[in-house]
Amino acid sequence: MTYQQTITEADGEIGQFRQTWDGIDAESVARMRLQNRFRTGLDIARYTAKIMREDMAAYDADPANYTQSLGCWHGFIGQQKMISIKKHFGNTKRRYLYLSGWMVAALRSEFGPLPDQSMHEKTSVPALIEELYTFLRQADARELGGMFRDLDAARAAGNDVEAQRISQAIDNHETHVVPIIADIDAGFGNAEATYLLAKKMIEAGACALQIENQVSDEKQCGHQDGKVTVPHEDFLAKIRALRYAFLELGVPDGIIVARTDSLGAGLTKQIAFTAEKGDLGDQYNSFLDCDDVDPATLGHGDVLISRDGKLVKPKRLRSNLFQFRKGTGEDRCVLDCITALQNGADLLWIETEKPHVGQIGGMVNRIREVVPGAKLVYNNSPSFNWTLNFRQQVYDAWAEAGKDVSAYDRAKLMSVDYDGSELAAEADERIRTFQKDAAREAGIFHHLITLPTYHTAALSTDNLAKEYFGDAGMLGYVKNVQRQEIRQGIACVKHQNMAGSDIGDDHKEYFAGEAALKAGGEHNTMNQFAA
Repeated sequence: MTYQQTITEADGEIGQFRQTWDGIDAESVARMRLQNRFRTGLDIARYTAKIMREDMAAYDADPANYTQSLGCWHGFIGQQKMISIKKHFGNTKRRYLYLSGWMVAALRSEFGPLPDQSMHEKTSVPALIEELYTFLRQADARELGGMFRDLDAARAAGNDVEAQRISQAIDNHETHVVPIIADIDAGFGNAEATYLLAKKMIEAGACALQIENQVSDEKQCGHQDGKVTVPHEDFLAKIRALRYAFLELGVPDGIIVARTDSLGAGLTKQIAFTAEKGDLGDQYNSFLDCDDVDPATLGHGDVLISRDGKLVKPKRLRSNLFQFRKGTGEDRCVLDCITALQNGADLLWIETEKPHVGQIGGMVNRIREVVPGAKLVYNNSPSFNWTLNFRQQVYDAWAEAGKDVSAYDRAKLMSVDYDGSELAAEADERIRTFQKDAAREAGIFHHLITLPTYHTAALSTDNLAKEYFGDAGMLGYVKNVQRQEIRQGIACVKHQNMAGSDIGDDHKEYFAGEAALKAGGEHNTMNQFAA
């Protein structure tokens, strides 16, 4: 619906009450409606799910159409990210938000900072989704508010051509609201608990939910040790719980991202139920590390299973966890992924120990032998030492090709002494093209960085503290922050405007007309940043 059509619609609604609704202006109503395009989180979930489905189809047609996101731990961070994307690239196409359970645990729990072990309040996850979309909707209102003011100025100046141009820009306004991939960890409980939390997350606006195959009460960060997986049927029950939640709420094309931690998980809490040889439970159990049974050495309470017609004893730790055989992680990952896609998942997430296109691509190729359209969401994790990993990859490639690497110490390639070297330059180029290369060669549809804004907040605060509390004093803020905001056109240099002051002034004028006491007058110090 165009701007003028929205005004006409509002005028018709007001018309029958015009005598008693004195002072209600149809154009003001239209502006408020356009500034609040999304009424509920479900509106957002349906809108963004459609975007993701279209993007997935575009990637299938051409892997150059991969998508990206950054993890954001506060609504303001997500808002500024999308404002920056629109400023630098003109649109938000194929750029999403990511909600990291790690950052919720570390930054948003009432208990204070927590490790990524599902100890934080589960309600803090949908609360952050709602917060992110509140800030993105406010970014829409702020941007459109500025366009409405420009339109009023053009009309006041009698510039009909400019007024028409602005009206068309309003009609074509692109929202800051984009898909969010939200981390539901291992579901925070059983399948029913997973379903209930999923509904809250979808109602808050999430169109894509990422769930992992770890044991909920033993959950660990994907880049830490001690991970414990569950049998496939347990995980598939949670995938079905997510799909039921999407369907119940009227978001049939919601996205389920099935994450496997099997590559780094050597333990399971359960021996899977199996009814016949080769079924899913039997395949899971086939990876257990077992010893042959000697009746003479059986211990009290030993657990035995039947395998290929004989009894074997799975290795059990004092923690009551069972071990998998070493070297089976990749095979378990592949089976996890195939099974998830065959039972309702849309996208995969394989948590790896390093960013290596060949390793990821090798697993994806095996998965695609069974499920040809398999696609990945991949964590470009800050837990990887990207510099060291890629310098070592280049070193190994050079050595294999017979190139002289005697000038380099592979174990010390992180050293600043190598920063200007040919090897470092090639490694940096591989890092630069990693997302493009992995999208083409390893089936990665979506690249994300889980915790980038956690690190940028720490880095920028450290730099400011060093300068401001040191010899630079106030210049440490002015030169390195405010002056850079002005030079680079950072919108929040006008922080009153960013917080909604101008939107509030507009509303005051709608409500009180000429009697409105507005904050944005000539004595507002924000005017100092107009030039």
